[in-house]
Amino acid sequence: MSENGNRAVAYLKPGAVEVRTIDHPTLELQDGPGVAAENVGRKCRHGVILKVLASNICGSDQHMVRGRTTAPEGLVLGHEITGEVLERGPDVEFIEVGDIVSVPFNIACGRCRNCKERKTGICLNVNPARPGAAYGYVDMGGWVGGQAQYAMVPYADFNLLRFPDRDQAREKLLDLTMLSDIFPTGFHGAVTAGAGVGSTVYVAGAGPVGLAAAASAQLLGAAVVIVGDLNAERLAQARSFGCETVDVSEGPVEDQIAQILGEPEVDAAVDAVGFEARAHGPDAEEAPATVLNSLMGITRAGGALGIPGLYVTDDPGGIDQDARTGTLKVRLGLGWAKSHRLSTGQCPVMRYHRGLMQAILHERVHIAKAVNATVIGLEDAPRGYAEFDQGASHKYVLDPHGTLAGVRPV
Repeated sequence: MSENGNRAVAYLKPGAVEVRTIDHPTLELQDGPGVAAENVGRKCRHGVILKVLASNICGSDQHMVRGRTTAPEGLVLGHEITGEVLERGPDVEFIEVGDIVSVPFNIACGRCRNCKERKTGICLNVNPARPGAAYGYVDMGGWVGGQAQYAMVPYADFNLLRFPDRDQAREKLLDLTMLSDIFPTGFHGAVTAGAGVGSTVYVAGAGPVGLAAAASAQLLGAAVVIVGDLNAERLAQARSFGCETVDVSEGPVEDQIAQILGEPEVDAAVDAVGFEARAHGPDAEEAPATVLNSLMGITRAGGALGIPGLYVTDDPGGIDQDARTGTLKVRLGLGWAKSHRLSTGQCPVMRYHRGLMQAILHERVHIAKAVNATVIGLEDAPRGYAEFDQGASHKYVLDPHGTLAGVRPV
């Protein structure tokens, strides 16, 4: 490892991040911003140290950077990590130094009841505050984020997805880096919404997760995938790989769907927006339940809503007191009357990532192209965050060591 420090992206204050030098990771969780007191000093003999080859900026990170969570100053960001193993702990049996691996954003012990039931998004042993943990995220145990040159991953044998061929992994790294979060998360949204062969699917939100959900619905065999948003550039990106689109500022969504399908309903709907949703219209105020209520209106009776969009328990910037505690005015009566199924929560990445890796390696999907993956240097992270916040239709991939120089989506 470099002797010049470990450069990493840290949350500074609402609207600002900075790249700073932090300590090199060790196989022990140290005290720091956001680290749960009970986790300080936690020894990770089962962990590895990674050289980070790619780490992506996520919309979930953007919620923190906007000041919409209780993230502390100095929190090192980044839960989408792909890397090369530099060091392994004495209890690691199957992961080898030199392996190139994808890191699920869920941190999971592999030992608790939930992990054994493949519910790795709500592991019971990695976060003293609540079920579930993630790297570089507020209230998720304080595990240091991976928007850095080097990172530590605990429970390596269980958590890591090893790519079978190093050369192939490097060649397809821009696609494979999406396996840590947004591709499985979008796929989870499509699966839980009931997307399948011949189905009609509506995806609310044309950000990276929404685009990943749309590509996933296509992979699952959907007949028509419709993506709705206010952002013309992002809607154009959805059309670039065969989706129909709806500009939600141009009239009722159900009317626009009827123009496409001949009926105002779809079989399956995905909420890829989350709690910062706005009422329809370019100057509309926030209305955090508006997407959920809209989707219940346009989903057929007996259909389902997949909800990978983030909802939080604490939102300091919420529009009212209810919104600040994650209490939303959802038309549950409508969903009940239509017998809808609603699926929420963190995606259990390990349920999907191996199969999606195979789809990438065998050219069944081109996820980096679908989400417009765009490589920038680690030091350019503040610019990436600012442009993403302004609605740029890019999935920014940080390249801490120049591994992705010259790589483009294919």
